Amino acid sequence: MNYSFSGHVFKRMAERGFSPETIKSVIENGRVIKDYPDDTPYPSRLILGFDGGRPVHVVSAYNAENDTEYVITVYEPTVQKWSNNFTERR
Repeated sequence: MNYSFSGHVFKRMAERGFSPETIKSVIENGRVIKDYPDDTPYPSRLILGFDGGRPVHVVSAYNAENDTEYVITVYEPTVQKWSNNFTERR
């Protein structure tokens, strides 16, 4: 699989202290907690993973035609906005 990181995503990753390897690991091993099937140009999803004990949310979209995962954004969910297991918005 190929990965596409936009300039926006690289900026967010740097601000939030996430490496490309961490994001790839979340996509490959994380848990999809929300699907967005109507997103365009490709359906996207919200994935929960962990970087050590730190929770990570990744929003990405997959294009099967060229086997590319487009990373849209990444952030660390907080207990103020998310349930204590980071799977449901409060």
